[in-house]
Amino acid sequence: MKNLSWSAALLLGLLAMSPADAADTATAATSEARSSSPLLAPNEQVGWVTQAEWSRRWWEWAFSFDDDFSPVADRTGAQCGNRQSGDVFFLAGTYGTARTVRTCRVPAEKYLFFPLVNMLHMAVGRGAARTCADVTRDAGRDTDNAQLLVLEIDGVRQDGLQRHRQPSPECFNPYARNPHGWRVFPAAANGYYVMLKPLPRGRHTINFGGALSDMSQAVSYTLIVE
Repeated sequence: MKNLSWSAALLLGLLAMSPADAADTATAATSEARSSSPLLAPNEQVGWVTQAEWSRRWWEWAFSFDDDFSPVADRTGAQCGNRQSGDVFFLAGTYGTARTVRTCRVPAEKYLFFPLVNMLHMAVGRGAARTCADVTRDAGRDTDNAQLLVLEIDGVRQDGLQRHRQPSPECFNPYARNPHGWRVFPAAANGYYVMLKPLPRGRHTINFGGALSDMSQAVSYTLIVE
């Protein structure tokens, strides 16, 4: 709790510090498009898959890399296209609380899925919870008190973000896609995720983040949709 005011200041500052060309898109949206939400509702599916299930797949993607190739550890966006497939393109959060600014090329017609802020609990380490119920409970407790959620798309702030909380539908092994074959089970996740509709071709800027009682993240992406 002692870092909450700092986290809030960081996230609010993120919007003020957006790149100068944040609203400069190669493809201008029409007035009609601007009036409709760019986000899917939390209960809408993509490819017959719920967003709760996409949150599990996001963690498996994030844990599938060594640090040198991890989109989460990446500070520039150079690794953003690694191991992407299908109709949904994942955007990474970040480690730590430092604001992260990335540039990423995204294929057209892709949905974008990413966490504003999220938490994972695993049954590892001295004194760690051992059952699925334990890690599910702990992940839920850690994300119960999201103090600030921020999402800005091409200069437009989005609201209603508290509705986008998604717990993982069941316990899982976050290393399921890792080529080393590691297994840590059970694990459970909880957090606030959004699924964006495919963006028009051109340049777009997305700023997002969130603050929990003991952690926060603040991320800016310049996306080049082509």
